[in-house]
Amino acid sequence: MAKSKGARVIVTLECECRNEEKKMKRKNGIFRYTSSKNKRNTPNRLEMKKFCPYCNCHSIFKEVK
Repeated sequence: MAKSKGARVIVTLECECRNEEKKMKRKNGIFRYTSSKNKRNTPNRLEMKKFCPYCNCHSIFKEVK
């Protein structure tokens, strides 16, 4: 019998600058990272500070459903 995958899931993180037109220094677009999290330890949405090449700065990336 196969084992279950467990509590770890892959999540998609999206930059918060996608709706802010004035902050864009380069081309328009949406930049996304993928990461994994443990559902039991962090049930709420994940937020990480990462580099966004579209706004050319470090900004907060939030988990997308």
